[in-house]
Amino acid sequence: MIKEKSSDLDTINIGIVGHIDHGKTTLLQKLTNVWASRHSEELKRGISIKLGYADITVYNDNGVYNIKGKGSPVRHVSFVDAPGHEMLMATMLSGAALIDAAILVIAANEGIKPQTREHLIALQAKNIKNLIIVQNKIDLVDKEKAKRNYIEIKELLKGKFDNAKIIPASAQQEVNIDKILKEITEIKIPERKKDGIPIFLIARSFDINKPGTTPENLKGAVLGGALKQGTLKENDEIEVKPGRIVKENNVTKYETIKTKVKSLFIGSKKVKEITPGGSMSIETELDMSLGKADILSGNLVSSIGNLPELSTNVKIQHKLFPEVFGAGTHIKVPPIKPGETLMLSINTSITGGSVKRATADQIEIELRVPAVIFKKDNVGIARNIASHWRLIGYGEII
Repeated sequence: MIKEKSSDLDTINIGIVGHIDHGKTTLLQKLTNVWASRHSEELKRGISIKLGYADITVYNDNGVYNIKGKGSPVRHVSFVDAPGHEMLMATMLSGAALIDAAILVIAANEGIKPQTREHLIALQAKNIKNLIIVQNKIDLVDKEKAKRNYIEIKELLKGKFDNAKIIPASAQQEVNIDKILKEITEIKIPERKKDGIPIFLIARSFDINKPGTTPENLKGAVLGGALKQGTLKENDEIEVKPGRIVKENNVTKYETIKTKVKSLFIGSKKVKEITPGGSMSIETELDMSLGKADILSGNLVSSIGNLPELSTNVKIQHKLFPEVFGAGTHIKVPPIKPGETLMLSINTSITGGSVKRATADQIEIELRVPAVIFKKDNVGIARNIASHWRLIGYGEII
């Protein structure tokens, strides 16, 4: 059904993933007119280091899909641009916790790379069902190589994402951008849980004040991420957990942060309340120093008194992958053993811990950094292999 205006549209969160230099950020720029890599180090190095964000409204102009406002608005989209570099896998997993669907970018001139495979299994680990493949840089190969690459992609998807659409494209030359937009509008919006306690996943935290801002015009710390369930409104009293790290008598502990919602944004649009769907931000009354350098990334937000106590012990029903996909060679995944250290991705948080007990399908882990967990939370499991954290499986908290 076509909506009368863009504010009536449902929103879908889509992650852009894939191997480094396969054109993810360029594709996002062509889809949105936003260059998501805004941080100085990213601009110098030419890679995405932090999660990038961009929001658009897609219009249908007699079958031609665009973001220029021509025709009728059909879908609002929040994009998350995830890093492709293997050293930034934890950031990619945090981004995957925010999305409903993904675009996997594979450069036709380079083909399937180790991080292509690793990002694909990361989407599996985070239970992402909807996937679009963009066979990018099609202008750099001849017809035969494009066909071979297409066959390789189909083989890669077999048994995992058999129904994923593969769209040949050139982000640089703007070839088939409209076809990608069309495919995005056809993804079914997942059911949103608007009732229950609000649970907001923090993926970024910001100090938005510019140098020289006078005291009366200073803004509080801003929390960026997505609302998993419930509703948040202006002036709501909220808590942030695990919260602030404090040290007492050489003992480190976490202190819940309590504050108030000053304003809310969906993308760049200021709103009075937020419900699940889209990338969002919360301006708080917290000191702006708490927003710097993503200090609060990985925390959860809710109304006061509704988040569970911190957990230092977690039980997971898990499934291991047959092999490690990001290392470039075939490495089998042996069973998890008591005593080994694993890295867990829970919502937008990354935490490590030591395995206390392990069976073929269940593990119990003592966490080094406490986490806020709910039963049935999805978990990505990584093991240190040759000094790199590699995804070895996924599971669910029991």
